[in-house]
Amino acid sequence: MLYNLLTPLAEDFIFFNLFRYLTFRTGGAVITALIICFLIGPGMIRWLKSKQGEGQPLRDVGPDHLSKAGTPTMGGLMILISAGISVLLWANLTNPFVWIVAGVIAAFGAIGFADDYAKLTKRSHQGVPGKLRLLLEGGAACAAVLAYMMFTKDTQVTGLAIPFVKDFLLPLGLFFVPFAVLVIVGASNAVNLTDGLDGLAIGPVMIAAACFGLICYLAGNAVYAPYLGIHLVPGAGELAIICGALIGAGMGFLWFNAPPAAVFMGDTGSLSMGAALGAIAVIVKHELVLAIIGGLFVLETVSVIVQVASFKLTGKRVFAMAPLHHHFEKKGWSEPTIVIRFWIIAVILALVGLSTLKLR
Repeated sequence: MLYNLLTPLAEDFIFFNLFRYLTFRTGGAVITALIICFLIGPGMIRWLKSKQGEGQPLRDVGPDHLSKAGTPTMGGLMILISAGISVLLWANLTNPFVWIVAGVIAAFGAIGFADDYAKLTKRSHQGVPGKLRLLLEGGAACAAVLAYMMFTKDTQVTGLAIPFVKDFLLPLGLFFVPFAVLVIVGASNAVNLTDGLDGLAIGPVMIAAACFGLICYLAGNAVYAPYLGIHLVPGAGELAIICGALIGAGMGFLWFNAPPAAVFMGDTGSLSMGAALGAIAVIVKHELVLAIIGGLFVLETVSVIVQVASFKLTGKRVFAMAPLHHHFEKKGWSEPTIVIRFWIIAVILALVGLSTLKLR
């Protein structure tokens, strides 16, 4: 909004020329989302407590299980509101990519909200039926992918970039749509599976958002993209604003989610933020890099798949409990130890993912 309103005035007022720069507006998006989250956080937590009574149903895992009783969920609303307002203020609202990713965030946020609401009303870990939820997620992701293909100026829209390989896109043809849908839905649910301890999911989400903010800026730049040998996606740079807003809103949420958490993110936040990362990765042609940068989410998901497959095939469990963070809880690791060590892993994987930008 500010970009659209103020940049036409730059010829008369030189200060407004700042709003032409993605770096300035991304920084503004970070700070704006952070401040909004700080301002609305206390009131929203009180409101969620008043509406939810006993709070989120908890799994009997770890020594801190009972101390978390009564903690409200749906704290992802704080992130969605803060990031949403920030994006509206700082992004170029004529860019279709902004609206596509914003639509993905809103749709998956709504699905997550419905899931959280069902869990609260049933006082159960079972929310919206799994098949129905996947159907809704797939439909939202498919609509976003088709919209992206309709509005992009990229002539190689169905290509898949390979990490560490320069100037090459693997043509997927008709398989691009189901592949892109799988990336978005998979990223969404991978973050959702990781969200099991105070601060565990939001830290790696912010790390991944920071990485993809840089990738968006470079992939959308006609100078830097050819220099680095990455695929140029005209208009993709504007998505750095969304990444910045997610970082700012994530930091604001973490203020309230840090142990002992005053509020949980819930599916409202985890599904929407994971989907946002997936959608951005699809648009900038870095789907496989997302699997590296978001490798922690991949590990958590694989642990669940391995656990279920092993139990069905052999009747034995590989892990003490899945997802992986609960396995370490069962092994006696304290919650802060797990969270900090997983954050360290997320940083290492992010550095490996960013190295693909240069090592080609």
